[in-house]
Amino acid sequence: MSSSNESVLRERLQTGFLGIIAFSLLLFLLVQAQFILISLAIAIIIFSLTSDAISAISRLKVPNWLATALALLGIALGLLWISTTIVSQVNQVVFTAINYAEQAQAALLALTERLGPNVTATAQVAMNNFDLTGWIRSLAGGASGLLSGSILVILFVGFMFAEQVWFPLKIERLTGDPEQARQVRGIIASIMHRVNRYLVVKTAVSAATAGIVWVIFTVAQLELAGPVAMLTFVLNFIPSIGSIVATIIAFLLAFVLSSDISTAVLVGLACTATQFLIGNVLDPMLLGQTLRLSSFGIILSLAFWGAVWGVPGMFLAVPIMVALMIVCSHIPWLRPVAVMLSREGLPEDGLSDDELVTAGRKPAQSQLEDRDAA
Repeated sequence: MSSSNESVLRERLQTGFLGIIAFSLLLFLLVQAQFILISLAIAIIIFSLTSDAISAISRLKVPNWLATALALLGIALGLLWISTTIVSQVNQVVFTAINYAEQAQAALLALTERLGPNVTATAQVAMNNFDLTGWIRSLAGGASGLLSGSILVILFVGFMFAEQVWFPLKIERLTGDPEQARQVRGIIASIMHRVNRYLVVKTAVSAATAGIVWVIFTVAQLELAGPVAMLTFVLNFIPSIGSIVATIIAFLLAFVLSSDISTAVLVGLACTATQFLIGNVLDPMLLGQTLRLSSFGIILSLAFWGAVWGVPGMFLAVPIMVALMIVCSHIPWLRPVAVMLSREGLPEDGLSDDELVTAGRKPAQSQLEDRDAA
């Protein structure tokens, strides 16, 4: 009996050590290949969003090849436009940072004087140690990396569309069971449905917030209205903390640019009211029960993916968490993980069984025939 217990304990220890080694190896690969993996994740999201748009266009009697070609052209032009716009805004920020460097130090020291001499001394040391040249260099490097990443994303999306016709057949041959293949396609359709809805709503809400912030800075006659609005738009995709960071940055920039605490407070209050009303009224009303994610789980996901992939990982944290929860909810021995990740312990995606498997109703061969006919 004793030898039997020792054998079981030894197997469990071996399994545990193997799990730790596998997780460490996976983490190493995620960090080392982050540029390619981040580009691939963004490409998958764009492909998912565009597939829905192509399906809608195809229902208008437009040939599938034409809809796909227009979608690829739109993606390429859109990504390149976004990249060049961000680069131009970065150039504006760099130019303004150089001009306002001394004024920023004086304004921040004046702000910290209200908090006591110790805080002022600490702020002085921090500003003296701040390497403005290195920061500008890293900002320019990130902007150039954005352009190369956009090109890689365009290539990934293009090859995904080229392979799209074979996806159903590959899934069916991979599983070896038409019923199981149908369930797999249903899970993929469920993930695409929820992530697409989240991203579309979040984009609209973030754009509205950024537009209001731009109006606030323009009315206050402050520079950098465009970069601040773009930063607000981007940060609003980071749940929970993104809007807070955007508001703090807007307040600090308003104080530095105006050197007037009253103007900065008014701008900060206006941005806070905008974030609060949109984030707590409009956003939940539009999203409804789409996500059903645990708030604590979102924070953990932000912390993990932020540590692994940096800021891009924080943007991708919610879509990755949604996909993980849906996949785990369909695997019996992983369902407890899905329950823990869900907000109410109900990881179901809110779709009916018919809607869940819409993409998987037809056999793979019939889907191929329909696409060829189109």
